Amino acid sequence: MDFAVPPPPIPSVPVIGAAPFPVRRIFCVGRNYAAHAREMGHDPTREPPFFFTKPADALLLPGAAMPYPPATEDLHHEIELVVAIGHGGAGIAVAEAQAHVFGYAVGLDMTRRDLQAEAKKLGRPWDMAKAFDYSAPIAPIHRAADTGPLTRGAIWLDVNGVRRQAGDLADLIWSVPEVIAALSRLVHLEAGDLIYSGTPEGVAAVGRGDRLHGHVDGLTDLDLVIV
Repeated sequence: MDFAVPPPPIPSVPVIGAAPFPVRRIFCVGRNYAAHAREMGHDPTREPPFFFTKPADALLLPGAAMPYPPATEDLHHEIELVVAIGHGGAGIAVAEAQAHVFGYAVGLDMTRRDLQAEAKKLGRPWDMAKAFDYSAPIAPIHRAADTGPLTRGAIWLDVNGVRRQAGDLADLIWSVPEVIAALSRLVHLEAGDLIYSGTPEGVAAVGRGDRLHGHVDGLTDLDLVIV
């Protein structure tokens, strides 16, 4: 006997002034700020952009607390500008990439750093370090039609009222259009894809009870408590 298995629900992120944004996939850019690349022991002048993924249901939507994940004693925060793709394509030219952007949001790429360090040492994939449950908190999306292209502006994260990370979008090694162009040479981007664009320096551990407050100029802040 065949049993019908319903598809998993598609997560949707709230959008300021518009209907929610249904999410298809989550791509993340590694080491896209020079200072962060250096703090992780890498030379930012020597590598093209590279990507890893999280499942769509790793999203943690606005207003929800984040459970401290199992199997780690070293959970790190990484504040990021998130880019929402509204129009898909492959082989997108840098000059045309901005037209594919639906909007922007503040996000966090939460990382089980001890599992990542072990995976790196053994030459293994990062999946269990990056792609775990609730590892992609996100604030509401603002439409690019309202914000215009985000090419500069402060990005920062406070933990319990103390500044941990601070940078400027102008410090991105690979700009948003360049990231979209590079990624579209690897996969066919589709409407509903999210791109976490990289984090500035200052990544560090958080624990239960910590309160995180993330900011990118022009966007709704992200507030999160670890429980």
